[in-house]
Amino acid sequence: MKKLLALATLAFASVSTQAAANECELTVTTGDKMAYDQSSLSVPASCSEVTLTLEHQGSMPVTSMGHNWVLSETSNLQDIAMKGAGAGADNGYLPQGDDRILAHTKLIGGGESTTITFSTDGLQGKDLTYFCSFPGHWTVMKGKFTIE
Repeated sequence: MKKLLALATLAFASVSTQAAANECELTVTTGDKMAYDQSSLSVPASCSEVTLTLEHQGSMPVTSMGHNWVLSETSNLQDIAMKGAGAGADNGYLPQGDDRILAHTKLIGGGESTTITFSTDGLQGKDLTYFCSFPGHWTVMKGKFTIE
């Protein structure tokens, strides 16, 4: 009986750990329009890291309808995006070495996907926005990111 109880406890702990890990994994999709499929994302405060996958389900190439996912404090979004446009496609339309960029994926085109993992350390309670830094996209292609 003790052995059965120990196995049940181990199985429950395994399921609980897997459920907690899944809460820390997000998927965002986009396509051949300037839009993400979600206007807000959140993870529980128990997530020390977030794994985010960006999927471009369209068919247009990265040069004409490329998308990425960039996280920053909302107050820094416009300046990062404006400076990113000047940084060019080779830099993913992001200013290199800018500490205000908290996390970002690479720029992808139709049929591609990319995954990043980033720390949530110091992000809880901040006003955070995610956006696409492809020139002009950031004005409509953005959403709120919260840690609850």
